[in-house]
Amino acid sequence: MRPVTRPRPTLTIGLNPFGARPGGGWRVLLDQARAVEEAGADRVVVPDHVVLGPRVGDYPWGTFPTGPEADWLEPLTVLTAMAAVTERVRLTTGVLVAPLRPAAVLAKTVATLDVLSDGRVDLGVGTGWQPEELAAAGVPFAERGAALTETVAACRALWSGEPTTFDGVHVHLDGVWCAPRPAQERLPVWFSGTLHARNLRRITELGDGWIPIMGTTPDALRPDVDRLRTAVAAAGRDPDGLTIRLPAGVVRRADGAIDEDATTDRFGDLLAAGATDLNVNSRTAVSDPRDLATLRREVAVLRRCLSDAAARRDRTDR
Repeated sequence: MRPVTRPRPTLTIGLNPFGARPGGGWRVLLDQARAVEEAGADRVVVPDHVVLGPRVGDYPWGTFPTGPEADWLEPLTVLTAMAAVTERVRLTTGVLVAPLRPAAVLAKTVATLDVLSDGRVDLGVGTGWQPEELAAAGVPFAERGAALTETVAACRALWSGEPTTFDGVHVHLDGVWCAPRPAQERLPVWFSGTLHARNLRRITELGDGWIPIMGTTPDALRPDVDRLRTAVAAAGRDPDGLTIRLPAGVVRRADGAIDEDATTDRFGDLLAAGATDLNVNSRTAVSDPRDLATLRREVAVLRRCLSDAAARRDRTDR
């Protein structure tokens, strides 16, 4: 029997362009991007909010990290600045609230970033969770899912380089071109959220990856990954090309150092459940974003843990 070959799992480091202004200013994010690239991370990821209403306590996945008055830097702008100071690391949104942006503007902005970064963009998108934010963009909360689907479908059409006509409920285009095209032949789009029927269809028809809802356990992930892979294969696409991103907890010893064996085991559980990309927030590594030496050291350890977890998985597959 031939051994199973799987794509190498990837490590994404979350950087945090929100909250209180760091000492020295927000340009520390660019220093962090360089540091995690040097340490071997595959991607950096930044989140999105354009405006916030007062009810951040309604956040459905735990405690929201800031009050509504806090800084939230625009993610595509942040990633463009990071592209200018890095060479290899991929640039990712996690997640961009796509319905907040007109499709033509989003397509142009993302394609420009992809061209300037030499094809390093992965676009993670979602519907958003706060009614006030969507209302500020003129999107009724109940229609946010349809607006997401139309926005991404229109971007795909605009990225083709062909004149685009699109007549939806939320997006209307009449024989227009959008240039430049992205540098990548197919710019990866990852959809976030629960794998309900509409999201399954979005990923199968428009997407390249899935970002499960926060708090998803390995046991809960396995059947959904199987269902997604089956749907993608039935559509004539290679399911091994899918990216499945999960947040990955880090296990620490009593002295605060990363417990490499325990962290490798935890990573291995996520890979076995179907994850292909593990996301660790930089705040789990350093409390001060200016501590770049510690950030480099911690990311290098995490890279080693992920490599060891993948090697164990591959031995089991044989």
